[in-house]
Amino acid sequence: MKRQRAERGGRRAERLAAWWLRLKGWRILAVRARTPVGEVDLVARRGRVLAFVEVKARASDEAAADALDDYRLRRVARAAEALLPRYMRDGDITRIDAMFVTPWRLPRHLTNVSQG
Repeated sequence: MKRQRAERGGRRAERLAAWWLRLKGWRILAVRARTPVGEVDLVARRGRVLAFVEVKARASDEAAADALDDYRLRRVARAAEALLPRYMRDGDITRIDAMFVTPWRLPRHLTNVSQG
C-alpha cells in the first residue's frame, strides 16, 4: 500500500514538473523513458538544449536534494547516454537537470546537476 501511494505521488510530481517545464518553453519528448540500464523521468527540449530530467517529490527541498545522490545521478546519466541516439540532434547541448517538487511551492528546476 505504501509503495502504491509513493508511485502515485511520483507520477503526480512528474506531471507537475512536465507542465512547469512546458510553461517555461520546454517541449516534453518523453515521460519515464526506459532503457535496459535505467529510466529517465522526463526528456525535454528547448531550442538546442536537450535535458534529461530527474524529478524528486519530497516534503522539502533539502529532502529532495538528499534523495538526489551520486548513485541516482550515475543511473540517470547511463540511461541518458542510452537515449541519446533517439533524441539528440547535431549541435545539441545535453545535460542532466533535476526538478524538486515540494508541497505548497512552485517546482524548482536545477540545471546541469551532473558534472561528469
